[in-house]
Amino acid sequence: MASLNRRLSIAPMMDWTDRHCRAFHRALTVKALLYTEMITAPAVVHGDQQRLLGFDDVEHPVALQLGGSDPGQLAEAARIGQAFGYDEINLNVGCPSDRVQSGRFGACLMREPSLVADCMAAIKEAVSVPATVKCRIGVDDQDPQVSLFATVDACAAVGIEVFIIHARMAWLQGLSPKENRDVPPLDYALVRRLKRERPHLSVSVNGGIASLAEAETHLDDSDGVRLDGVMLGRAAYHEPAILGQADRRLFGGATSDVDAFAAIDRYRPYLAARLEEGVHLPAMTRHMLGLMHGRPGARAYRRILTVDSIAPGAGLEVVDRAVDAVREAEARLELRGEAA
Repeated sequence: MASLNRRLSIAPMMDWTDRHCRAFHRALTVKALLYTEMITAPAVVHGDQQRLLGFDDVEHPVALQLGGSDPGQLAEAARIGQAFGYDEINLNVGCPSDRVQSGRFGACLMREPSLVADCMAAIKEAVSVPATVKCRIGVDDQDPQVSLFATVDACAAVGIEVFIIHARMAWLQGLSPKENRDVPPLDYALVRRLKRERPHLSVSVNGGIASLAEAETHLDDSDGVRLDGVMLGRAAYHEPAILGQADRRLFGGATSDVDAFAAIDRYRPYLAARLEEGVHLPAMTRHMLGLMHGRPGARAYRRILTVDSIAPGAGLEVVDRAVDAVREAEARLELRGEAA
């Protein structure tokens, strides 16, 4: 089975981590493992597979996250995903949305560890790439010290070795999906306990990690436990420039960081190719809005990418104008500093 470096991965995020987002993130980090949005197994089996699963080779390594609870259907979807070239097949056992609950998948599966294990056994049998689980620590009134270990142990018993743990409970009653990302308290200690007591498993932590500095603290072994990876979600999306430091800080080997301007230069060939195929510019530039966060000219940069990109025929010149707005603002600031 192929081995993937999991020190940093970018979380699957609905409506965000589409193929354009992933290609953009890859312009910032060569090493991080990228994930698709969750795609339901029935959609993969019966839907427009090229539209749902197609991706650019630049995205590797990239994992396909599936949603579902039918082992046979998940196995078929996993086979299709592997045929498309995905480097990992991941099962979502953490999404708390109403739609997910009605479909008997996502976080509600934390109540059915044996079913999760059946699903994972089917996926593992169907593919040669890693089959992995992303889960919460429990749902509603479960005791997370019981529910997390029950789910992990059931899956480990059928040969699953890789787990990504969102270190919060999911409250399926009384909280919205958005609130479920913030309100339930984080329990990183429980994830570290899982790794301590199951050292043979690969355990990565997700949830509330806002910076690379925080990621580094999760990867240290000051308490005798070394987690295998950290998964960043909203921080990576809203402030993607931090990913330009990831290869050096978290993986080693890189001698320099990728700055925001260099990332856009790297992303340009992808933008040009998709524009040639008829993809509208805003579908791609929307993922770039946070790149200049905190820099002079960031507001003008966002405005140009948001407003000018929707004009008929908008192309790379819009991106160039947005970049120029930042460069000019920084130059003005530098001149004022010199004058002072």
